[in-house]
Amino acid sequence: MCAARDLTDLAEDLVVRARWEIEGFIRAHPYFRETLTPIDVPESAPEIVRRMAEAGRIARVGPMAAVAGAIAEYVARGLAEVSSEVIVENGGDIYLMGTEDRTVALWAGDHGVKGLGLTVRGGLQPVAVCTSSGMVGHSESFGAADAVTVLARNGALADAVATALANRIREPEDVERAVEAARHIHGVLGVLATVEGHLGAWGNVHLVSLPDQVS
Repeated sequence: MCAARDLTDLAEDLVVRARWEIEGFIRAHPYFRETLTPIDVPESAPEIVRRMAEAGRIARVGPMAAVAGAIAEYVARGLAEVSSEVIVENGGDIYLMGTEDRTVALWAGDHGVKGLGLTVRGGLQPVAVCTSSGMVGHSESFGAADAVTVLARNGALADAVATALANRIREPEDVERAVEAARHIHGVLGVLATVEGHLGAWGNVHLVSLPDQVS
C-alpha cells in the first residue's frame, strides 16, 4: 500500500529532529561522539541517544556505531503514523515497516559476493537490516569484511552489532566465529557475513538470486 500523500517534508522534519537531539547531546558531551567503547549516558538524555548507548553496550562498541540505524528507525516510526508501508534507507542501513515482503539487494563492493538479495518477510517487520563493511563505505571499521548484515527489531542494535562483527572479520576463518557470536546476542534475528567470497549466515536470512542489472 502506498502513502496517500508525499511524505518528503515529514521525512526531512524527522531527520532534522533526530539529528538535533543527537547533536545537542554531543555539544554537551563531546566524548559521546569520540569514544570507540561503550559509554553510559544519563536518564535525562534523549531516547535516541539512550538507545544508541545501550546498543553500543550490548555490541561492545562506541554509541556512534549505532547512529545510522537509530536514525533510520526514528524516521520510519514517525512515517508509520501516516503510512502503513515504510522503507527508510540511511547510508546502507534500512528500517522496514509493513506487511509486504521486501527484497534488499546485497552489495559488498566490486570484489564481494554478487547477485544476491535478502528477502524480508512481511511477518518479520518491523525490522532493521543494517550493513557494515571493512572494504566499502565511509564508516570506520577495523576489519576486512566485505559486508556484515544484521537483522533486528532495534535499528540501533542492528547497526552496532554489524559494526562489531565487521571489526572481527579479517579472513575467511573469522566468518564462522562472527556468525556464532551474533547468535548469542539477544535481539539479533539474523546475520549474514562475507569476506573474500566466503559467506556465513544464521537466523532469518532468506537469500535469493537477483538479476544482473540489480546486483
